[in-house]
Amino acid sequence: TPITVNAMPTTIILIDPAKCRLSGECIKICPQQAIFVKDGKAVIDQKKCDLDGMCIPACPMDAISMHKAD
Repeated sequence: TPITVNAMPTTIILIDPAKCRLSGECIKICPQQAIFVKDGKAVIDQKKCDLDGMCIPACPMDAISMHKAD
């Protein structure tokens, strides 16, 4: 089996800044501590994110979703 080094993930989790109201629920629930606030917006550190998706149902604004990476 070939070994792939530094492969880009095929799926990513994104936060829609238009919907996000910084409730902090996603930050509290993320076991990887991959979500933080920068310049007044919640962002996900894609290197830390393990795509478990726990943040998606935790968001009361429905601002977090999973997407295919380009």
